[in-house]
Amino acid sequence: MDMPLDFPDVARPLDLRILSLPGPLTITVLAPHPDDFDAVAVTLRHFHLRGDTIHLAVLTTGASGVEDGYAGATTDEQKAALREGEQTASCAFFGLPLDRLTFLRLPPDDKGNPRLDEGNQARIRDYLAARRPDLVFMPHGNDSNVTHQRTYALFRAAMLAEKWSAWAFLNKDAKTVTMRTDLCMPFDGEAAAWKAELLRLHGSQHQRNLNTRGKGFDERVLDLNRKDGTALQMPHQTPYAEIFELEKFG
Repeated sequence: MDMPLDFPDVARPLDLRILSLPGPLTITVLAPHPDDFDAVAVTLRHFHLRGDTIHLAVLTTGASGVEDGYAGATTDEQKAALREGEQTASCAFFGLPLDRLTFLRLPPDDKGNPRLDEGNQARIRDYLAARRPDLVFMPHGNDSNVTHQRTYALFRAAMLAEKWSAWAFLNKDAKTVTMRTDLCMPFDGEAAAWKAELLRLHGSQHQRNLNTRGKGFDERVLDLNRKDGTALQMPHQTPYAEIFELEKFG
């Protein structure tokens, strides 16, 4: 992988809106579950509107995240099909060509998390080798969610084994433990409304959050973005922000 860009060694966090980056870039998103793409959709839309090429790989079916009986789904196969349908619909709304959406369905262990084995590492390695990204997005590995942890671990193992070069954009989510804030994408209420509509297309997650937390999936994600936007205290502040830790490989 060739790396045609670098990020300035100045005070962090960097504001993505005012960075001058070369292009077009090739970007891959390694989403542990259906809907992890949508958690950083405003940042991804920024790159999409620049004309960069985005590819999305969803690593697991996320069947365990569907309440039994939701939309008539009772088996793991039905729940997986439901979640993949939701992700397909959200990608269409986003404007991502569906030939850039791949469901990897990595074989899980007995607890439903992707196995940390050579087979799954090879699947990640082959996916990256076919696309040779400049940037790779995924949730931060320092996270209480085991599938998030293993997504990062499989990615890192593949990158180091092949000695590839790329920048990892490791995003904060609701279960991130700790991370640096190297880069941010502040956004306003109009962008938040667009993102909320996108998130609600994951109807199984929206309903599960309403049932278990008393707030919708959209509200849960945007509450985090609002908290992070407030904490940044940057010039020309907007109410929300998606934030990332940057890691350079190669």
